[in-house]
Amino acid sequence: MVADPKPLLVSAPEQEIAETERGLVLPHRPRLPKRLGWLLPLAISPLIGVYLLSDRTLPPPAVTALSVETVTLELSREYVAEREYSGELVASRSSVLGFEAGGTVVSILVQEGDRVSAGQPLARLDTRSLEAQRQQLSAQQDQVQAQLRELQAGPRRENLAAATAAVGDLQQQLALAQLQRDRRADLYTQGAISREELDQQTYNTGALENRLAQAQSQLDELQAGTRSEQLDAQGARVRQLAASLGQVDVDLSKSVLYAPFDGVIQTRALDEGAVVGGGQPVLTLVEAGAREVRIGLPTSVAETLSLGSPQTVRVGDGTFTATLTALLPEVDAVSRTVTAVLSLNAPELTLGQTVRLVLSESQDTDGFWLPATALVPGERGLWGVYVVAESAESAESAEAFTVARREVEVLHTERDRVLVRGTVQAGERAIASGTHRIVPGDAVRVLP
Repeated sequence: MVADPKPLLVSAPEQEIAETERGLVLPHRPRLPKRLGWLLPLAISPLIGVYLLSDRTLPPPAVTALSVETVTLELSREYVAEREYSGELVASRSSVLGFEAGGTVVSILVQEGDRVSAGQPLARLDTRSLEAQRQQLSAQQDQVQAQLRELQAGPRRENLAAATAAVGDLQQQLALAQLQRDRRADLYTQGAISREELDQQTYNTGALENRLAQAQSQLDELQAGTRSEQLDAQGARVRQLAASLGQVDVDLSKSVLYAPFDGVIQTRALDEGAVVGGGQPVLTLVEAGAREVRIGLPTSVAETLSLGSPQTVRVGDGTFTATLTALLPEVDAVSRTVTAVLSLNAPELTLGQTVRLVLSESQDTDGFWLPATALVPGERGLWGVYVVAESAESAESAEAFTVARREVEVLHTERDRVLVRGTVQAGERAIASGTHRIVPGDAVRVLP
């Protein structure tokens, strides 16, 4: 038998090379000397024991308490609720101005936005026809006034003398005619003349008698002076013409549009050259200065207000004091409210703005006031409040407390605070803010 060959003794590097040639890839590990190999377990065992023992005996990590602000709950027996009622800001007086009579507009003296004073002219109409009519009436008035003065002065001396002379002349003619008639009558009796000649002389005598009576009447009238009836009639004609002139003057004044009060021109409806009818709008004037507020109030609320009382109103972000001037007696058919009228001295405000009347009402109820940031939302629309309860263990401070939740009901909201009631008690300290960082059971530290 052939004996097995003895294994060859090779060094470590040579052995790795041989293993690599056989397809084995082994990592290189340093080899310890054989005399040190038995010491390694003995050195590691105490370290493992110390680690396991220390892991069981070390204290838990320290608890960090958050700092929070709190408010002490104080019981409130009542609260004042503010209710707001909306209305509109209007002008105390506003007029749509137009001419009473029609005509052609020759000038408009203002523009939109102009401030005007009472009595200031604003627009004018063409007045040429009225001025011509006035001149005609003025001439007629002069004529009838002259006639009236003549009647008041009575007859002239010259006219009276002429009338007297005329009467005397007719008397002489009548005397002569009567003598001739008598002679004709004697001659007719004697048969010296015909009946026709006698009748002719008798007729001439009668005509002279009538003329003498007329002249005597005129003379008597001149001597008696002007009758009072004539003076009255002529005076009436004078007054009639004066009234016609006055009417023309009124029409002339109405051809100019004047401002009835101090205000601001809001609208200008037309321009120069337009032909307008009576009452057609030309300008809209809004009174400057004081404003009025009209607000609809429930009847029960209106009955609590007194005329002349000051009231608080809000316009935008501003707060003003207004005076209640009237409560209209009729209830609005649609809103079933009573219209309250308030005077507001704030000319800087713009007409048409929304105005809110603020009324305070006292409500008797028990609750606690809290900042709105203290509320914590709950399930089904409920609210809660976090309060600090008994002390919690803390490695950092002995002033740490535990967070507890209390269920509350919101009774009233007022700006940034709320009135609540529920499981909270007077004297408890509620966490005012930062409730999103904590949950019930957390440790917190109360800030001073």
